[in-house]
Amino acid sequence: MKRVDPDLAFEIELWQSGLKHIAGLDEAGRGALAGPVAVGAVILPDDPTLLFSTLSGARDSKQMTPLARERLAIRIKDVALDWSVGFAGADEIDLQGIVRAARLAAIRALRQFTLTPQYLLTDFRLELPQLEISQTSLVKGDARCLSVACASILAKTERDALLRELDARHPKYGLGKNKGYGTQAHRSALKRFGSSSIHRKTFHIK
Repeated sequence: MKRVDPDLAFEIELWQSGLKHIAGLDEAGRGALAGPVAVGAVILPDDPTLLFSTLSGARDSKQMTPLARERLAIRIKDVALDWSVGFAGADEIDLQGIVRAARLAAIRALRQFTLTPQYLLTDFRLELPQLEISQTSLVKGDARCLSVACASILAKTERDALLRELDARHPKYGLGKNKGYGTQAHRSALKRFGSSSIHRKTFHIK
Protein backbone atom coordinates (compact mmCIF):
# COMPACT_ATOMS: atom_id res chain seq x y z
CA MET A 1 0.00 0.00 0.00
CA LYS A 2 1.35 3.42 -0.95
CA ARG A 3 2.19 5.62 2.01
CA VAL A 4 0.02 8.72 2.36
CA ASP A 5 1.77 11.63 4.02
CA PRO A 6 -0.12 14.25 6.05
CA ASP A 7 -1.41 17.25 4.15
CA LEU A 8 -2.64 20.79 4.80
CA ALA A 9 -6.35 20.26 4.14
CA PHE A 10 -7.39 21.26 7.67
CA GLU A 11 -5.03 24.23 7.80
CA ILE A 12 -6.00 25.57 4.37
CA GLU A 13 -9.70 25.56 5.25
CA LEU A 14 -8.95 27.55 8.40
CA TRP A 15 -6.53 29.91 6.66
CA GLN A 16 -9.15 30.63 4.01
CA SER A 17 -11.64 31.50 6.76
CA GLY A 18 -9.26 34.24 7.94
CA LEU A 19 -7.51 32.40 10.78
CA LYS A 20 -3.75 32.55 10.29
CA HIS A 21 -2.28 31.29 13.58
CA ILE A 22 -3.28 27.61 13.62
CA ALA A 23 -1.47 25.53 16.23
CA GLY A 24 -0.93 21.82 15.80
CA LEU A 25 -0.33 19.76 18.95
CA ASP A 26 0.72 16.19 19.63
CA GLU A 27 2.32 14.24 22.46
CA ALA A 28 5.17 11.81 23.04
CA GLY A 29 5.92 9.52 25.95
CA ARG A 30 2.37 8.62 26.96
CA GLY A 31 3.12 4.93 27.44
CA ALA A 32 6.64 5.16 28.85
CA LEU A 33 7.58 3.85 32.29
CA ALA A 34 9.99 6.69 33.01
CA GLY A 35 10.42 10.34 32.20
CA PRO A 36 7.87 13.01 31.36
CA VAL A 37 5.10 13.16 28.83
CA ALA A 38 5.88 15.82 26.22
CA VAL A 39 3.56 17.86 24.04
CA GLY A 40 4.83 19.66 20.95
CA ALA A 41 3.06 22.71 19.56
CA VAL A 42 3.74 24.45 16.26
CA ILE A 43 2.24 27.25 14.19
CA LEU A 44 3.09 26.91 10.49
CA PRO A 45 2.97 29.81 8.02
CA ASP A 46 0.16 30.14 5.47
CA ASP A 47 2.39 29.09 2.59
CA PRO A 48 1.65 25.57 1.29
CA THR A 49 4.33 25.73 -1.41
CA LEU A 50 7.02 26.58 1.14
CA LEU A 51 5.82 23.96 3.59
CA PHE A 52 5.61 21.09 1.11
CA SER A 53 9.08 21.85 -0.24
CA THR A 54 10.70 22.40 3.15
CA LEU A 55 8.93 19.76 5.23
CA SER A 56 8.75 16.94 2.72
CA GLY A 57 8.85 13.62 4.58
CA ALA A 58 7.24 14.91 7.78
CA ARG A 59 4.75 12.42 9.18
CA ASP A 60 3.88 10.51 12.34
CA SER A 61 7.15 10.58 14.29
CA LYS A 62 6.79 6.90 15.23
CA GLN A 63 7.13 6.00 11.54
CA MET A 64 10.40 7.93 11.12
CA THR A 65 13.99 6.99 11.88
CA PRO A 66 15.76 8.98 14.63
CA LEU A 67 17.99 10.67 12.04
CA ALA A 68 15.03 11.65 9.85
CA ARG A 69 13.21 13.08 12.89
CA GLU A 70 16.21 15.14 13.91
CA ARG A 71 16.63 16.56 10.42
CA LEU A 72 12.95 17.43 10.11
CA ALA A 73 12.91 18.99 13.59
CA ILE A 74 15.58 21.47 12.49
CA ARG A 75 13.57 22.39 9.40
CA ILE A 76 10.32 22.69 11.37
CA LYS A 77 11.91 25.07 13.87
CA ASP A 78 13.35 27.14 11.04
CA VAL A 79 10.12 27.52 9.03
CA ALA A 80 7.56 27.72 11.85
CA LEU A 81 6.08 31.03 12.94
CA ASP A 82 6.23 29.69 16.51
CA TRP A 83 6.99 26.37 18.20
CA SER A 84 7.40 24.97 21.70
CA VAL A 85 7.42 21.77 23.74
CA GLY A 86 5.89 21.41 27.20
CA PHE A 87 6.51 18.65 29.73
CA ALA A 88 4.74 17.08 32.70
CA GLY A 89 6.92 14.94 34.93
CA ALA A 90 6.50 11.46 36.36
CA ASP A 91 5.33 12.84 39.71
CA GLU A 92 2.60 14.84 37.97
CA ILE A 93 1.57 11.79 35.94
CA ASP A 94 1.31 9.73 39.12
CA LEU A 95 -0.69 12.43 40.88
CA GLN A 96 -3.07 13.46 38.09
CA GLY A 97 -3.10 10.53 35.67
CA ILE A 98 -1.67 10.52 32.17
CA VAL A 99 -4.60 12.29 30.48
CA ARG A 100 -4.54 15.32 32.78
CA ALA A 101 -0.74 15.38 32.79
CA ALA A 102 -0.68 15.46 28.99
CA ARG A 103 -3.15 18.34 29.02
CA LEU A 104 -0.90 20.14 31.53
CA ALA A 105 2.08 19.66 29.22
CA ALA A 106 0.02 21.02 26.32
CA ILE A 107 -0.93 24.14 28.24
CA ARG A 108 2.71 24.67 29.21
CA ALA A 109 3.67 24.41 25.54
CA LEU A 110 1.05 26.96 24.50
CA ARG A 111 2.13 29.37 27.24
CA GLN A 112 5.60 29.47 25.71
CA PHE A 113 4.26 30.86 22.42
CA THR A 114 4.93 34.44 21.50
CA LEU A 115 1.95 34.30 19.13
CA THR A 116 -1.64 33.72 20.26
CA PRO A 117 -3.17 30.68 18.52
CA GLN A 118 -6.55 31.29 16.91
CA TYR A 119 -7.38 27.61 16.50
CA LEU A 120 -5.97 24.27 17.67
CA LEU A 121 -5.59 21.06 15.70
CA THR A 122 -4.78 18.22 18.08
CA ASP A 123 -4.31 14.48 17.97
CA PHE A 124 -7.52 12.80 19.15
CA ARG A 125 -6.16 11.91 22.61
CA LEU A 126 -5.18 15.50 23.36
CA GLU A 127 -8.43 17.43 23.67
CA LEU A 128 -8.14 20.58 25.81
CA PRO A 129 -11.66 21.34 27.08
CA GLN A 130 -10.36 23.76 29.72
CA LEU A 131 -9.23 26.24 27.05
CA GLU A 132 -11.61 28.79 25.57
CA ILE A 133 -10.24 28.39 22.09
CA SER A 134 -11.79 26.61 19.13
CA GLN A 135 -10.18 23.28 18.38
CA THR A 136 -10.56 20.06 16.42
CA SER A 137 -9.35 16.72 17.74
CA LEU A 138 -8.30 14.51 14.83
CA VAL A 139 -8.24 10.72 14.80
CA LYS A 140 -4.75 9.76 13.60
CA GLY A 141 -3.99 13.46 13.41
CA ASP A 142 -0.25 12.94 13.05
CA ALA A 143 -0.87 10.83 9.93
CA ARG A 144 -3.39 13.25 8.36
CA CYS A 145 -2.46 16.80 9.34
CA LEU A 146 0.94 18.38 8.70
CA SER A 147 0.77 20.69 11.72
CA VAL A 148 0.05 17.78 14.05
CA ALA A 149 2.77 15.67 12.42
CA CYS A 150 5.29 18.47 12.96
CA ALA A 151 4.20 18.79 16.59
CA SER A 152 4.67 15.03 16.94
CA ILE A 153 8.23 15.29 15.63
CA LEU A 154 9.12 18.15 17.97
CA ALA A 155 7.63 16.39 20.99
CA LYS A 156 9.54 13.21 20.20
CA THR A 157 12.92 14.80 19.47
CA GLU A 158 12.85 17.14 22.47
CA ARG A 159 11.75 14.34 24.80
CA ASP A 160 14.43 12.01 23.42
CA ALA A 161 17.06 14.68 24.08
CA LEU A 162 15.83 15.04 27.66
CA LEU A 163 15.93 11.27 28.21
CA ARG A 164 19.54 11.20 27.03
CA GLU A 165 20.30 13.78 29.72
CA LEU A 166 18.42 11.74 32.32
CA ASP A 167 20.38 8.66 31.28
CA ALA A 168 23.56 10.34 32.56
CA ARG A 169 21.92 10.86 35.97
CA HIS A 170 20.28 7.42 36.11
CA PRO A 171 22.67 5.17 34.14
CA LYS A 172 21.30 1.83 35.38
CA TYR A 173 18.19 1.82 33.18
CA GLY A 174 19.46 2.39 29.64
CA LEU A 175 17.28 5.46 29.17
CA GLY A 176 19.44 6.76 26.35
CA LYS A 177 18.42 3.72 24.30
CA ASN A 178 14.91 2.91 25.49
CA LYS A 179 13.79 6.53 26.11
CA GLY A 180 11.92 5.37 29.19
CA TYR A 181 9.77 2.77 27.42
CA GLY A 182 9.27 -0.70 28.81
CA THR A 183 11.82 -2.74 26.89
CA GLN A 184 12.85 -6.08 28.33
CA ALA A 185 16.21 -4.65 29.41
CA HIS A 186 14.51 -1.71 31.12
CA ARG A 187 12.08 -3.97 32.97
CA SER A 188 14.93 -6.24 34.04
CA ALA A 189 16.80 -3.23 35.41
CA LEU A 190 13.71 -2.16 37.36
CA LYS A 191 13.44 -5.61 38.93
CA ARG A 192 17.12 -5.51 39.85
CA PHE A 193 17.52 -1.92 41.04
CA GLY A 194 14.00 -0.75 41.77
CA SER A 195 12.54 2.50 40.44
CA SER A 196 14.15 5.93 40.40
CA SER A 197 12.70 9.39 41.01
CA ILE A 198 11.84 9.73 37.32
CA HIS A 199 9.86 6.48 37.09
CA ARG A 200 6.07 6.50 37.06
CA LYS A 201 5.08 4.62 40.17
CA THR A 202 1.46 4.15 39.06
CA PHE A 203 2.40 2.39 35.81
CA HIS A 204 2.25 -1.37 36.25
CA ILE A 205 5.62 -2.99 35.66
CA LYS A 206 5.63 -6.72 34.87
